Amino acid sequence: MKRRDFSAQLGLSVIGAAGLPGLALAQGGPIEGKHYQKLSQALPTTPGKIEIVEFFWYGCPHCYAFEPAIEAWAQQLPADVSFRKVHVAFRANVKLHQRMFYALEAMGKEAQVRGAVFAAIHQQGQALDSAKSQADFLSKLGVDPAKYQDAYNSFGVNTKCQQAEKLSEAYRIDGVPSIGIGGRFLTSPSIAAGGERLPETEGGRRALAVSDFLIQRIRKP
Repeated sequence: MKRRDFSAQLGLSVIGAAGLPGLALAQGGPIEGKHYQKLSQALPTTPGKIEIVEFFWYGCPHCYAFEPAIEAWAQQLPADVSFRKVHVAFRANVKLHQRMFYALEAMGKEAQVRGAVFAAIHQQGQALDSAKSQADFLSKLGVDPAKYQDAYNSFGVNTKCQQAEKLSEAYRIDGVPSIGIGGRFLTSPSIAAGGERLPETEGGRRALAVSDFLIQRIRKP
């Protein structure tokens, strides 16, 4: 979802499984500036690891649609590739979802309840836009409300939110879902489409396949 389109619920095309039967491989593979972007300055990374970062927002319908595909893809990544999610906060009310993500992550509960959080927002129409409404909802999933509130208001979560915003700025994220690769490259379903108007499923396939291509490129500079 584009930063400017949050209020209108418009955004990027997504979802799919890895695989790229239609991405102009006959033309030599993904093209820099067309199917992916190269960062002007590489970011620090852990030696021996290629870090993949999915930038997302709980309230983005396209992130919700993309979730099964990118999670399945992430589970198949080789040992030298790490994967993590970073929750963006393009505007003030999105910060409430960002804090929920990092509070749950601090409690070791985020992966466990993520599907229910997505479903509550996108299927049940729950805004989950206050700490209280979040705690009430999460309590039904076995998350202790008092411990959640403590985590939500903690210094650690403040720090995680600040780090997420800095990383989003470093990658120049202006829409979600987006995928950062190795501190050097960025793609997304819309970027990987290369200017074509694609179904959501194909946009997602291309983004994941471009990511695979870039992982190989980093391995063989």
